[in-house]
Amino acid sequence: MTSRPLVTVYDDEGSNLATAKLPAVFKSPIRPDIVQFVHTNMAKNKRQAHAVSTKAGHQTSAESWGTGRAVARIPRVRGGGTHRSGQGAFGNMCRGGRMFAPIKVWRKWHHRINKNQRRSATCSALAASALPSLVMARGHCINTVAEVPLVLANDIESVSKTKDAVKVLKAINAYPDVDKVKNSRKIRAGKGKLRNRRYVQKKGPLIIYNEDKGIKRGFRNLPGIELVQVDRLNLLQLAPGGHMGRFCIWSQAAFAKLDDLYGTWRTPSTLKSGYRLPRPKMMNTDLARIINSDEIQRCIQNKKPAPRRTTMKKNPLKNLYVMLRLNPYAKSLRRQQLLEERRKKEKQAIADKQRGPK
Repeated sequence: MTSRPLVTVYDDEGSNLATAKLPAVFKSPIRPDIVQFVHTNMAKNKRQAHAVSTKAGHQTSAESWGTGRAVARIPRVRGGGTHRSGQGAFGNMCRGGRMFAPIKVWRKWHHRINKNQRRSATCSALAASALPSLVMARGHCINTVAEVPLVLANDIESVSKTKDAVKVLKAINAYPDVDKVKNSRKIRAGKGKLRNRRYVQKKGPLIIYNEDKGIKRGFRNLPGIELVQVDRLNLLQLAPGGHMGRFCIWSQAAFAKLDDLYGTWRTPSTLKSGYRLPRPKMMNTDLARIINSDEIQRCIQNKKPAPRRTTMKKNPLKNLYVMLRLNPYAKSLRRQQLLEERRKKEKQAIADKQRGPK
């Protein structure tokens, strides 16, 4: 979470105009688990029902040959005189057969999501959009942007020409993110290129306004840029793909309205009935500092000594290394014994040779 008390408000030319109080929603706990869960279910609610034909894979007369013919019992195409006869049919493992568990239009396509979970996920996504590290990790080009979150004066809501919109984005150094979107446009991989979604491209800035005085007409033709009214903030736009850290550009009025929408930890929301911001599990997340503090260390027990492990006693008469630790001279003594045995064997061999065969 971010903890700056004030945020700078910039005008259309990129110069400082005023300061605005940071809404409490930007201090919400960042919960990627909730964001991904809610995003997964929200994305399902845009699907349209589809199914395969009920006749698919069954438009042939086929019957199993039964047992006793040393072939699988899968239904086989009747007839003769063609390669098709005798081939397996109907099964999902067969060429030309039906799929396993054919899709039906009465499948459960849409999922209901808990309202409080949706709101918590939106708060987490908003809080993540105020951290430059998460915004840059998501791939946005904000190296030259003065501040995140980026708040502009209410005059931006009256920009109705695309050339003026480009001028504003260049003044606040946000246009490199639009160039990134232009360069990322490419042809989609797969069948989607045949289904009216031929091209794919990255996401650009999300512009959040309070009142449309022409801002939608001004920015809608720029690639990658999306616009949303502050009352209709959507997790699918704040965290595309379930990845938090969308680069957001706010109008001053929309930025000031966030406290009324989501409230603070002291006062509930005035626009959402009885809603309060989610509280973080830990107010101080520096766990190492907490554990090493005097208050904690004073209460914990002393460190227990390590248990003394006994070793197996080894017999030095059988183990040479143990004998060498006790008597280093044992190695020389053993070598002398071996040499003496070798000399005796050689002497005996010479004597046997001189004596000759019996």
